Amino acid sequence: MNIGLIAHDAKKKLMQNFCVAYRGILNKNELYATGTTGRLIEEVTNLNIHKFLAGHLGGEQQLGAQIEHNQMDLVIFLRDPMAKPHEPDVNNVVVLCDIHNIPLATNLATAELLIKSLDRGDLEWREMYK
Repeated sequence: MNIGLIAHDAKKKLMQNFCVAYRGILNKNELYATGTTGRLIEEVTNLNIHKFLAGHLGGEQQLGAQIEHNQMDLVIFLRDPMAKPHEPDVNNVVVLCDIHNIPLATNLATAELLIKSLDRGDLEWREMYK
């Protein structure tokens, strides 16, 4: 499965911790991330991550294009609901996931539910959906 990983600045450490905790599951899948998030995850997990540009430089558009072409199976976007206006606006990713029926987690609780569902095989319907 192809998994997209995005985190607002205030949530990058949480994303790193999430990826450390679920490294065994994530390692069995193809991982994609915006540039800074991907680099930070790689530093602590040694997972192989395809890194797009940094979010504010177009990485969220690159990930969005993958979603639009049905090439993403799951997106974990740990977003900061209190994000400052200067932080990258990647809400377009949320809209695209809704349009294209891509499972999306925007907080830690939902991310854990989705990653455990993935491990159980509950997301295999995505293969048929493609």
